[in-house]
Amino acid sequence: MLSDKQKEIILSTVPLLREGGVALTTHFYNRMFTHHPELKNLFNMGNQQSGKQQTALALAVLAYAENISNPAVLMPAVDLIGHKHTSLNIQPEQYEIVGMHLLASIKEVLQDLATDEVLDAWKAAYGQLAQLMIGHEAKMYQDKEQTVGQWVGWKNFVVQRKEKESTEITSFYLVTEDGSEAPNFIPGQFVSVKVFLPGINLTQIRQYSISCAPNKNYLRISVKRERNEKLDVNGMISNFLHDEVHEGSVLSLSAPAGNFTLQNLFSKKVFISGGIGQTPLLSMLEYLEDTSDKNELVWIHACRNADVRAFSDSIDSIAETNVRLKQHQFYDVVDETLAEKGVYKGMLDFSKIDKWQFESNAEYYICGPKPFIEKAVKELTENKVSEEHIFYEEFGPKSI
Repeated sequence: MLSDKQKEIILSTVPLLREGGVALTTHFYNRMFTHHPELKNLFNMGNQQSGKQQTALALAVLAYAENISNPAVLMPAVDLIGHKHTSLNIQPEQYEIVGMHLLASIKEVLQDLATDEVLDAWKAAYGQLAQLMIGHEAKMYQDKEQTVGQWVGWKNFVVQRKEKESTEITSFYLVTEDGSEAPNFIPGQFVSVKVFLPGINLTQIRQYSISCAPNKNYLRISVKRERNEKLDVNGMISNFLHDEVHEGSVLSLSAPAGNFTLQNLFSKKVFISGGIGQTPLLSMLEYLEDTSDKNELVWIHACRNADVRAFSDSIDSIAETNVRLKQHQFYDVVDETLAEKGVYKGMLDFSKIDKWQFESNAEYYICGPKPFIEKAVKELTENKVSEEHIFYEEFGPKSI
């Protein structure tokens, strides 16, 4: 239990964390991987390479320090991280490793500023946070063990079918190797996929949104091929799935997880996606199409051009048979004559949509790159849409 004096000490380190948090977390990761190189198989080395993970941890440590007197306000973040951790099968002993190297890094980076009092306070603070996380994740693991069709750890799935959705995106239809039913899940959730990359001699784990509605037959993930010449580890995994995983291949999957899911606030749902960000929203759309005839639905998608747009036939088919669905498409390059068909030129711009209104009594679901999400959220909130009605998923470490 943190004393009031220790809380004061933690708060006194907030300016240091604001100024040098990334330097601290960078030192921490380097130190931990030096002593425990096996953890490179667990951590996302692509996000390590880009610096995203170091930044995300620095922001998390700062948020914890700023709210040290009332860590309960961080429970939404704790739940989000818990979903990610249980999908990676994180265990309590790994918190001990992280704590040891985080405290050592504080001492090594802050040097004379890391007095015994500061170190003792942060030791107590980390212990408090670790117990909060471990307890929350223990309940999540217990729920998985007690839910029919769920599991803890890894389960083998067979690639039943590969289907090209666009010039960049391919879907993988996955069935259980043991012949059991596909697991149930909440639309919007993801699974972790574990693969070995010979090129870097490491096992890596990535999360992919489930892109179909729940059914008893299969899970579907849809993966974008990366064409950047300077391919990072994240791109290597996506391309490995495209190039090396074929129909009949076996993949190790975690049970579905994630809290970016459909709510039940209003009957109107607005789905706003950029690029591959449409995958969790497609799961939601297909689910609502299968289970409800009372929702008013709006589908807004932005991508570079028609060639890279995935699932166009599926969404067009739903729109043709469902008068409750209105569809709007943005392309970087487009023939202006297509505007009559709900196709617009340029980046997402609500003002271009015919008869568009920002409605307060609607749910808004947003997924895509960070700048895309930030722009959409900014426009919605500036037009009197409550933040409580806006839900978004940022792929990768959280930075928004």
